Amino acid sequence: MDNTNWTSVSHFVLLGISTHPEEQIPLFFLFLFMYAINISGNFAIIILITSTPRFHTPMYIFLSNLALADICFTSTTVPKMLQNIFSPTKAISYMGCLAQTYFFICFAAMENFLLAVMAYDRYIAICHPFHYPMILTRMLCSQMVAVCHILSHLQALLHTFLMGQLIFCADNRIPHFFCDLYPLMKISCSSTHLNTLMIHTEGVIVINGALVFIIASYACIISAVLRSPSAKGKWKAFSTCASHLIVVAIFYGTLTCVYFQPLSNYSVTSGRILTVMYTVVTPMLNPFIYSLRNGDVKGTFGKWMCRIWTSSFR
Repeated sequence: MDNTNWTSVSHFVLLGISTHPEEQIPLFFLFLFMYAINISGNFAIIILITSTPRFHTPMYIFLSNLALADICFTSTTVPKMLQNIFSPTKAISYMGCLAQTYFFICFAAMENFLLAVMAYDRYIAICHPFHYPMILTRMLCSQMVAVCHILSHLQALLHTFLMGQLIFCADNRIPHFFCDLYPLMKISCSSTHLNTLMIHTEGVIVINGALVFIIASYACIISAVLRSPSAKGKWKAFSTCASHLIVVAIFYGTLTCVYFQPLSNYSVTSGRILTVMYTVVTPMLNPFIYSLRNGDVKGTFGKWMCRIWTSSFR
């Protein structure tokens, strides 16, 4: 394309999930409801864990960090989408779009790393219970969380920098509800070969590497559980593993379907639906799957709610 046809893009237009006017109000209330559950559920988990000394252990520290990542992950995209439903322009600035891309990748990567770390934590707790306090010390736990944060920001910095090198034409309409990688690359006038190459190499290594680690950890857990003589213990462990693996399947399955394909094969319509699954649905489910199914957390949460209820009526 000749350089004279290129224009400087100062903003983008986010077209949203649907362009049909009759669907806007139902979509607004649906996503507002899911966002409210996500924020309240994850925030309750963070407050509960930080305010209860006996929950200051590696497992619950990882859970609280996952809850914080879920809040930030969803807050990167959903509030802007809700605002744009009633906005006549549906605009986002160029720098705002890059910032949204950065934080979206950062918190998606953080969730990826934390899920792997939590799988390792469960593996040590179930397969090596007597060595658990010696292996997962508070120092190692803090270091693992710090590494998750550092790697997440590095991955976000890499892909956002590459996105910032792209040139965009006069058509600045993004057929999505946020500044996702593939929709932005679709409307770019310059070559996206390097961007696609990094997604399909570095992205595959990071995402699939964590997924393989999680599957291997749960395979060892299931193998250890099968050797247990207690039928009740087996059922409880399998129930917990199954619920965890459902969340893992939704998160990694949709993530893989969206990004690990050639850019030419990317479908905007299916991409939007799949993106909702791992950006909104999975963070909403995590508090129920990882925390509220835990007997200790559920018991403490019930007592906490009773105290709040009692104090409010004094």
